[in-house]
Amino acid sequence: MKNVVQKINQGDQLAGGRLIRMLEEGDPLGIEMLKLLYPNTGNAYIIGITGPPGSGKSTLVNCIIREFRQSGAKVAVAAIDPSSPISGGALLGDRIRMRCHSEDDGVFIRSLATRGHLGGLSRTTRETALVFDAMGYGVIIIETVGVGQDEVEIAQFAHTSAVVSLPGTGDEIQVMKAGLLEIGDILIVNKADRAGADDMVAQLRSMLAMKPRSDKGWRPPVLKTIAVKNHGIPELVDTFRRHRQFLMDSGTFGEHNFKREFQFFKKLVMEMATEKIFDNVRESPFYHVILEDLKNRKIDPFAAAEQLTDRLRYKV
Repeated sequence: MKNVVQKINQGDQLAGGRLIRMLEEGDPLGIEMLKLLYPNTGNAYIIGITGPPGSGKSTLVNCIIREFRQSGAKVAVAAIDPSSPISGGALLGDRIRMRCHSEDDGVFIRSLATRGHLGGLSRTTRETALVFDAMGYGVIIIETVGVGQDEVEIAQFAHTSAVVSLPGTGDEIQVMKAGLLEIGDILIVNKADRAGADDMVAQLRSMLAMKPRSDKGWRPPVLKTIAVKNHGIPELVDTFRRHRQFLMDSGTFGEHNFKREFQFFKKLVMEMATEKIFDNVRESPFYHVILEDLKNRKIDPFAAAEQLTDRLRYKV
């Protein structure tokens, strides 16, 4: 196991890919390996790219990779693909669209299936990012699944959240409805050669002007890009770099790292505690009485949960 961990720390993509697969499959050995890798993490800059389907996120990510690589940065991408919650099968379309980077050792692209997980991310996005970080990738890009209105989870995960919109589709309204305006550190109007692009930029800037400026002082810029022509990409990547420097100067970078770790810690505690609770009560007559009452609608789920947890005693 230590030999594999050493290979991952040296940036071996085959070893890294195998570990990510183990984590996706819930292999306990994968968690043990991640524990050994953890001390070598915490250095990567994480960018989240979110937005509705058809807004050109994958093409945009392709261009962002190329721009970062020109400065020598190693880039890893977790492309979240929609999948069946039943079979777990994913489309893996983003990985196909980014195959032009397949020969570049400084780029590692991994498609992750949502497997029914909501919020635009995969259940193992956090673990995958840790593997990328341990492998020495300084820039990690998370491209969300793009389902439209439930992707604000990326804001708790990424250092910089970029929201991609499309002119002429009413996306500015969707951005407001989804809360994406609240979480976007950078707003991108892609396919800006379409009619209505300037109007959309003006509307988004007007909406941002009504928001109170954050305590840290960052005002999200609205940028125009035409990803298929690489227009606006250098300016976009420069804005990513400026936001990262802003986070470093304001002390928010480390603060964000801690918040992300705490959210991950809380998630793990909830999962482990839930599993242990049901392991402990599964054979209890009291538990089966509650289930029978719930089945016959003699008790509501809220009261049932209260009764069960009241019977449990945990000491910290």
